This record gives sequence, structure tokens and C-alpha cells, in this order.
Amino acid sequence: MITTLTRLAPHALSLLRVMAALLLMQHGTQKLLGFPDFLPGGRGAPAMFSLSWTAGVFELVGGLLLAIGLFTRPVAFVLSGVMAFAYFLVHAGREFYPINNGGELAALYCFVFFYFVFSGPGPWSVDRAMGRA
Repeated sequence: MITTLTRLAPHALSLLRVMAALLLMQHGTQKLLGFPDFLPGGRGAPAMFSLSWTAGVFELVGGLLLAIGLFTRPVAFVLSGVMAFAYFLVHAGREFYPINNGGELAALYCFVFFYFVFSGPGPWSVDRAMGRA
């Protein structure tokens, strides 16, 4: 049983990378494209080059690159920093505990992406197909 799980671990890594990236992309599509539109007040797209717009670009483009596993380590490093920045800029000032300040997702993304910097993309990736993993 343990050997089977160990053998499948790289594939689980790829699955974690793809799912984390797809979930992150939802934040970018919501900010930039209004999909899915459940933002309070149905506000439109943020002004170009605003902080919210910039975050949306990182989430959408970075999420897409991470989902396909292209430039995984540098993209994961940047996204980890973006999520840390989001946590401290948006959430940390509200309350100390992440569960109370709404920042638990940003903190989790930060550390998951930071893990990908060290682990790489896993076997299901463009990086691996190009021999760069």
C-alpha cells in the first residue's frame, strides 16, 4: 500500500498544482471578466492598472501558466509573493487570526505556491514535456 502511494505521489503533486491554479484563476476571471459574477453590487471590471486589476492579471495569467505547468517554479514564486502581499495588505489589518480576517485562503495559496517552487510541477506539465522540470 505504501509503495503504491509513494509511486503515485508525483501524480498527486501535478493534480494539486492544476487544481490550485484553476481555483486561483476563478479570482482573476471574477475580477477581470465578471465571471462568475457574485461580487456585491455587481461592480464592473476594475480600472486598468489599479491594485485589483493587477491582482486579477496575476491570478488569471499566473494561474493559467501554473495550470499547464509552464515556467512552474518562477511563476509559483511570484504567485506566492502576490498571495503574501494580498494577505498583509488586505486581510491582516482587519484582525490577527486568518479565520477572522478572511485571509485563510490567501495564506494557504501562499504556502502551496511556495511549495511548488521547491517541488516543481510534477509529471503532468509542459515543463516536464520540454525537459525543464
